[in-house]
Amino acid sequence: MSFRDWVLHVDLDQFIAAVEVARRPELRGRPVVVGGSGDPTQRGVVATASYEARAFGIHSGMALRLAAKRCPEAVFLPSDPPTYQRVSDRFTATLRQFPVVVEVLGWDEAFLGAHTDHPEDLAVGIQEAVRSATGLSCSVGIGDNKLRAKLATGFAKPAGTYRLTRDNWAAVMADRPTDALWGIGRKTARKLAEAGLVTVAQLASADPAELAERFGPVLGPWYRILALGVGDTEVSGAPYVPRSRSRETTFQHDLTDRSEIDAHIATLARRVARDVAAEGRPATRVTVKVRFAPFLTQTHGIALPTPTSDPAELERVALAALELFEHNRPVRLLGVRAELRDA
Repeated sequence: MSFRDWVLHVDLDQFIAAVEVARRPELRGRPVVVGGSGDPTQRGVVATASYEARAFGIHSGMALRLAAKRCPEAVFLPSDPPTYQRVSDRFTATLRQFPVVVEVLGWDEAFLGAHTDHPEDLAVGIQEAVRSATGLSCSVGIGDNKLRAKLATGFAKPAGTYRLTRDNWAAVMADRPTDALWGIGRKTARKLAEAGLVTVAQLASADPAELAERFGPVLGPWYRILALGVGDTEVSGAPYVPRSRSRETTFQHDLTDRSEIDAHIATLARRVARDVAAEGRPATRVTVKVRFAPFLTQTHGIALPTPTSDPAELERVALAALELFEHNRPVRLLGVRAELRDA
């Protein structure tokens, strides 16, 4: 086989839970849930769950209290971001030891651009090096573009490799539901199903004009492109640049007093403003997130008249966005996000 360009997607398996188990070996094989303060009697959400916990239906973003109901015997641990960052740094440093272009996606995953005739051999070498450096296992998806490499990782888990390319795309993906595609979530899948498009194959063969009319001139045709397996082939080694900065707070008791809600939004907005200033790029839009009891989450955003990092202005716009909500339910979580101007 001649040398050719490949995209590899490397993803640490159950990253946060795996870090915790690595420093507490006695937890190996037990259901482990990490999130919040680690106290399931307090409000908070699951950051990650071990595979053993996922077997009980526990997943990221779930309320800790619900996770405890689903698996009372689970071990609940507080989140420890500094430790996760240190392990992540070792992970990315290990990837950069290989003759590849590394595009970091987050703490626990990265795309690699490689020119090789044996991508599986490269993947296995990466897995061995990552395990040696971090003590953690990783899965590697191999593809001819980013979309296929990312999806291939799902078939590789846990701790395996899988190749998904144009050659086997239809055989592997055609009969799968549309939300199996990277970029299509459950809500979009439901809308597609209402249009009679349930599988990837049906979406791939849909009329682009009809998709554009129903879902918009940009999103509609884009959904079909995803179903065809078309994706970006360029892996960039440029440093990761955050697109936004955000802060949020989950309250142990529901908020009903509007003045108290306003005060919390103002505080969050000023914290975000400090993050924006530290980033050195002004904000262009402010979005407020409200989670009403019991678990209804809504967001509203407002574009800033001019890019700014001024705390007073970000606070003003955040409070204006808060006015866009119907305040007819108790509030359990508030968040403020500032989208940043491109670097």
